[in-house]
Amino acid sequence: MDEHRARFGGVEPICRVLTEHDCKIAPSTYYAHRTRLQSPSARTVRDAELKPLIQQIFEVNYRVYGARKVWRELHRRGHIVARCTVERLMRELGIAGAVRGKKLITTISDSSVERAPDLLDRNFVAPAPNRCWVADFTHVKTWSGVVYVAFVVDIFSRRIVGWSAATSKETRLVLDALDMALWQRDRDEQPHQRGELIHHSDAGSQGGFNRSRQHSRLVCGIPGTCADGC
Repeated sequence: MDEHRARFGGVEPICRVLTEHDCKIAPSTYYAHRTRLQSPSARTVRDAELKPLIQQIFEVNYRVYGARKVWRELHRRGHIVARCTVERLMRELGIAGAVRGKKLITTISDSSVERAPDLLDRNFVAPAPNRCWVADFTHVKTWSGVVYVAFVVDIFSRRIVGWSAATSKETRLVLDALDMALWQRDRDEQPHQRGELIHHSDAGSQGGFNRSRQHSRLVCGIPGTCADGC
């Protein structure tokens, strides 16, 4: 409009022509825009100062920071600004933090299944090896998907005596970890003694713990892996 105003006799004739072509621009809109360019508002000035800082914080932190963490980092640097302002400026910059995936639940209790007694009574101390093993499983997120890891820990030494990994939460996952623990102790010439070992796991039904829970004589009939009265 600045380029053609002298040719067409001012701003108003140009606005009339634009209105006839369904592009309504009032002269006041043009003059207000010119005023803002010549004398930017305090907000515009502040935004221009904050945008490079926000971009830098985002880049330095591997492009994973969201508005909340960027906002806190700005405050740590002495730039007191509202969080909603940071959110707005990040939208204008076209940047966004990493979004967490859906939360995974590894243990789902089943009230219809009988719960084995807690033989440890929450006393996680053992006087010697192979007296008490505790078991659980968790998940690890990888670039190719989720991997579930089960493990068995000897309470006496806090050593992981058995573990297994799989891409699904099936019974075999936790039983393989127990199998490995029994095999490894036999290999180390430290086999468990009949009636001494307690295998303690959580009370959930997910992952087959109802078949390996609380003490190792409940481990679903794998021959030779458990002693009666464990």
